Amino acid sequence: MLLKEIKNIYHIELDPLFPKEEVDSFFYLVIDHYLGLERFVLALQPNLVVSKENEDPLFYALSQLKQERPIQHILGKAHFCELEFRVDENVLIPRPETEELVYWIINEVQKGGAREEVKILDIGTGSGCIAISLAKNLPNAKVYALDISKKALQMAGQNAMDNEVDIVFLEADILSIMGFKDKFDVIVSNPPYVRELEKLEMKNNVVEHEPGLALFVSDEDPLIFYKKITSFALGHLKKSGILFFEINQYLGEEMKQLLRAENFSEIELRKDMFGNDRMLKGQLDPKQIS
Repeated sequence: MLLKEIKNIYHIELDPLFPKEEVDSFFYLVIDHYLGLERFVLALQPNLVVSKENEDPLFYALSQLKQERPIQHILGKAHFCELEFRVDENVLIPRPETEELVYWIINEVQKGGAREEVKILDIGTGSGCIAISLAKNLPNAKVYALDISKKALQMAGQNAMDNEVDIVFLEADILSIMGFKDKFDVIVSNPPYVRELEKLEMKNNVVEHEPGLALFVSDEDPLIFYKKITSFALGHLKKSGILFFEINQYLGEEMKQLLRAENFSEIELRKDMFGNDRMLKGQLDPKQIS
């Protein structure tokens, strides 16, 4: 079959479910993954024929997309901060807005000048995308990554090996953690923050296929993880240490108030590439260090 005919079938089958540009993106990701073909191949070879053997994975991927399974799960990988990460149903798929948070942290650490070592803790690491990207871009960083999920930590460990960085992985529930004595220059977290009431706004490929444990919080206490992590940070940041969060876009002001109440300073709320309040930074007031 001609490759352009297969592309047309993708649009016939998937355009009712997704924007046309997204269907194009799916098609190009699939032919790159399974056939090693660049996205401009049809411009150069409009009559390129695909063998029956090579057709099969393309139509398998199409059948999965029709069930609204995420393309990253079908291919088993996602790209983040110019790195490749293995992903499955046990971890969140890395998002481009989280990349912005990572680059903000890198810039802040580099602004601080040369240090012998910078200790960083990523709480709720999932695939490890934040921790691994920081370790890859900050050679003087000692990075720790914590998660409650053993399966997520196994995936993150594999991603660390694939990307050739050393991460200290910790299995723990941040809501009940005790006896933790290390102190850090930076603590970062992208914890669960989607309220149950917001589920209806979300696509099926997220709600049905990504781990609810990493996504959802109750409507009654949507800041439960932020409160605990902020309290934890008070005792585990070094003097003038910095706390970074990815946040629910609807709760930016509430998050600023939370950090103010704990006497953090230099509080900054930033919007993501889509214009949503998404990232928050606060610096620990040295007077809070006992």
